[in-house]
Amino acid sequence: MDPRELLNRAGLPPGGRAEPLAGGDMGRVWRLGRYVVKTHPNPPRGLFPAEARGLGALAAAGVRVPRVHWVGEEGIVLDYLPPGPADWAGLGRMLARLHAHRGARYGVDEPVFLGRFELPAGTRTDWTGFWVERRLRPLLQATRPRLGELAGVLEDFLESFHWPAEGPVLIHGDLWSGNVLMSREGPALIDPSAWYGERAVDLAMMRLFGGFPEAFWSSYQAARPLPPEVREALPAYQLYFLLVHVHFFGSGYLPGIRRVLRRYGFL
Repeated sequence: MDPRELLNRAGLPPGGRAEPLAGGDMGRVWRLGRYVVKTHPNPPRGLFPAEARGLGALAAAGVRVPRVHWVGEEGIVLDYLPPGPADWAGLGRMLARLHAHRGARYGVDEPVFLGRFELPAGTRTDWTGFWVERRLRPLLQATRPRLGELAGVLEDFLESFHWPAEGPVLIHGDLWSGNVLMSREGPALIDPSAWYGERAVDLAMMRLFGGFPEAFWSSYQAARPLPPEVREALPAYQLYFLLVHVHFFGSGYLPGIRRVLRRYGFL
């Protein structure tokens, strides 16, 4: 779809020439003047409304995000945030504020997506049951044909691993470095998969592919110290993101799964 058409639906001015922006493999993204337009050639139903809800939840929790001007099944129109200086310590403080935003139950009642993968809606009060049944097991089932002998080992791991729980807090849900913007106004987050979970989910993703310097970690730790048992479990939480990468991008991510299982003595 022509991104200018979505600006028209939003009742916004044309915005000038459409400049492609990096959108990963989950969509097509353009800048048109003051606005960013995201579309997808065949989006799963509810994908962009879920993104808008996530951005709204993060904003209500004190996180800087781009304003949503319009959303529909075809795409989403956001503010463009001009780039500014890196402020990793500020990002650490902002994420600590997000992770202080507590909830009563794990999950969310509306649909939520990890990339284009739809996660089961609904909530539970017990973390292990929610995490294994509503997050990990759907991904395990989706990737089973590519896992080979690892599928059975992962089943054993999910059943026996102790997943530490500090209590439900609002999380971004897909916090790799590409979903962080350093804007003129300060650090900002984009493309959330927001739900109430353990903050370890966000921190595990941030450790998985790197991109977050010591200035971030020291700032976050000073504001919201991490217990040793949660720190030790972070590689296990990375299985969630490794499985979704296997699902979308193939077996090149299987060595990462083996690394995690080997760390905890399952291989």
